[in-house]
Amino acid sequence: MRDADPRVREGLDSAILLIEDDREMAAIIESYLVSAGFRVMPATDGLEGLNAAMTRSADAIVLDRSLPGIEGLELLGRLRGAGISTPALILSARASVRDRIEGLEAGADDYLVKPFALDELLARLRVMLRRGAPTAELQLVAGPIVLNLLTREVHRDGIPVPLQPKEARLLEELMRHAGTFVPRAMLLERVWNFQFDPNTKIVETHMSRLRAKLNVNGPDLIETRRAQGYRIAW
Repeated sequence: MRDADPRVREGLDSAILLIEDDREMAAIIESYLVSAGFRVMPATDGLEGLNAAMTRSADAIVLDRSLPGIEGLELLGRLRGAGISTPALILSARASVRDRIEGLEAGADDYLVKPFALDELLARLRVMLRRGAPTAELQLVAGPIVLNLLTREVHRDGIPVPLQPKEARLLEELMRHAGTFVPRAMLLERVWNFQFDPNTKIVETHMSRLRAKLNVNGPDLIETRRAQGYRIAW
């Protein structure tokens, strides 16, 4: 088992919660990530992983989909239901588009099919961490909507709007392009990391949920235009 290429070491010292019941695979992944500059917190089943995610601070979660105790998608659903939005990457031998969609709809930020290259796992983790890293830009404002980029909290007219992670990401993309239509294909790529159209209603489903939550206290602020996409309008 080779160490990570020195070119990818960045001294990140980010903490990764690794939930994997295959001890041999877990050891390989942990060794590789440690060599790349990460701190790894291992858990060997769903119950242990859920407890660790609830009580310990991690910058990202890597979890197997097929776990004893609590299955991976159920575990992730419990975390998202508890308001824990730590970026999560699912590992699974289930490779169909439907399987990937189920993982993403459960709250995963990425989905990697086994067997996989460790270099790809590392690259995807780095992308997830960059998305969640604080920047000089603290918030986005579009009309009455304010999105805090550090806490991911959303307010409309000063009233909190509780959103799930993917709903907040959708809103962020719309706010970053306020006044212009954002194509569905762009949302699939930016929010779900799809480089193709999987012929699913995942965008429409999440957009419907976002609308329902965002527009409780006022008129609809999301405009849809056939063949052009969506935009924030106020």
